[in-house]
Amino acid sequence: MEETYQSGPEKPRIWTKDFIFICIANFFVFIGFQMTLPTLPLFVEKLGGSDQLIGMVVSIFTLSALLIRPWVGHALESKGRRFIYLVGLGIFVVSVGSYAFLSSIVLLFLMRIIQGAGWGMSTTAGGTVATDIIPAKRRGEGMGYFGLSGNLALALGPSFGLVLVSIIGFSYTFLLSALGGLLALIFASMLHYKPVDKNAVAHNRWDVLEKTALKPASLMFFMTMCFGGIASFLPLYAEEKGIGGIEWYFIIYALALMLSRTFSGRIYDLKGHQAVFIPGAVLIIAAMLSLSYLGSFLYLILGAILFGIGFGAIQPAMQAWAVEKAPMNRKGMANATFFSCFDLGVGFGALFFGMIASHYGYADIYLVAASSVVVSVILYLIYLVRDNKQKKVRQRLTQA
Repeated sequence: MEETYQSGPEKPRIWTKDFIFICIANFFVFIGFQMTLPTLPLFVEKLGGSDQLIGMVVSIFTLSALLIRPWVGHALESKGRRFIYLVGLGIFVVSVGSYAFLSSIVLLFLMRIIQGAGWGMSTTAGGTVATDIIPAKRRGEGMGYFGLSGNLALALGPSFGLVLVSIIGFSYTFLLSALGGLLALIFASMLHYKPVDKNAVAHNRWDVLEKTALKPASLMFFMTMCFGGIASFLPLYAEEKGIGGIEWYFIIYALALMLSRTFSGRIYDLKGHQAVFIPGAVLIIAAMLSLSYLGSFLYLILGAILFGIGFGAIQPAMQAWAVEKAPMNRKGMANATFFSCFDLGVGFGALFFGMIASHYGYADIYLVAASSVVVSVILYLIYLVRDNKQKKVRQRLTQA
């Protein structure tokens, strides 16, 4: 598979037609998703929902995606990438488009569950297809570029969604979000997919986790808790503080994320996750502390820059680490394991931070988010110590 994408014996080629198409498809589905990220909390508020209900609307989506990802990991190997990717994108289009016609929080909950299933299918499949296409020797760099397509959508989507809501209202904004998913479906249909290897498919239906991906996946759980607080409550927090221009947070954050990913993937390929994780985590902690204070618009932008650079370094490195040691017939399950923990962190964060917002206030959300990143750093150091001990034991056994 890798030889197909090589331009020479020393440096295999990343930018092929298929890689460009998967990046475009990823951009459109993410822009459709990102347009709903800051607008759905406002929509729930319009329907009469509380802070806790806002957190539940976010968490039910991620719980749905979380529950379906293990099945998706199996299905990617048994039913093929094309089928799962296209079906997932189709579900996303229908569910997001339905928001335009909803006037009940109960129905919104139902469609969020369906959207979560489509999102879990499409993002797991998209990441796996990208993994298939990118040469192994440049996986960190390639995943960084692939992530840039989502980051560009993040730069445009949230602010675009907020502006559209103020001009054309929620219904037309949600229909345009669904259009993004439809364009993603069109480009995804033009890809060449890795054929299904029936002899390599695992048949144990309870084998839902790829063990080699558990370490980076568990680290991402604590990292992505921050998303639950930012996506669900930052627009409301800024409004409470009297700080305008919240759309600039998402634009600056995405630009910083894109900048970080232009070089962090190469650092991972050359020096490993040790050179990426700790510096990125320190920046994210600083970003959460800046948002917890939020004394002015300057603190909002500072938080966006720090979080963008930090997360832009960590996420592609952790995803590359997650699939690095997985067998070829379990790359899909490795991606499913990674994104399951990713979703679990976002969903748990949104639900937990909804309770914090109701009882203590928005500022405490970001102090707790900073604490979750500290936990991730501690866990990472434990993993390093254990890995070094195991490496020394293996060396002794080899020498004996």
